[in-house]
Amino acid sequence: MDIFLKITACVFVGVIICLVLTKQNKDMATLLSIGICCMVAIVAFSYFQPVLDFLSRMQALTGVDKDLFYILTKAVGIALIGELASTVCTDAGYGAMGKVLQILSACVILWLSLPLFTKLMDLIESVLNNQ
Repeated sequence: MDIFLKITACVFVGVIICLVLTKQNKDMATLLSIGICCMVAIVAFSYFQPVLDFLSRMQALTGVDKDLFYILTKAVGIALIGELASTVCTDAGYGAMGKVLQILSACVILWLSLPLFTKLMDLIESVLNNQ
C-alpha cells in the first residue's frame, strides 16, 4: 500500500509539471507524460507476478491446458497496454488514434481467444452428445 501512495503522489506531481510544461513546450510535456506512464506500468506489472503464480497453481490443480491460461494472461496484457497507449494518444490530442488502438486491442483479444471459444464449443458439443 505504501508504494501505491508514493507512486500516486509522483503521478500527481508529474501531472502538475506537465500542466506547467504544456504552456511552454507541449512536446516535452507529452514525453514526460509517457515516461511517467511507463514508470507506473513497470510498477503495476510487478504486482502481476503473484497473479501469474496463482494461475499456474490453478492450472496444476485443475489439469486444464496451460495454453488456455497463457491466452488469458496475454489478453489481459494486451488490454492494459492498449488502454494505456490509447490514453496517451488521447492526451496528446490524437483521440482518433486512441480509439483505433482500443478497437485494435479488442480485435486482437478476440482473435487470441479463438482457441478458448473452440474448446468451449467442443465442451458444449460433448455435453449435448452425451445426453
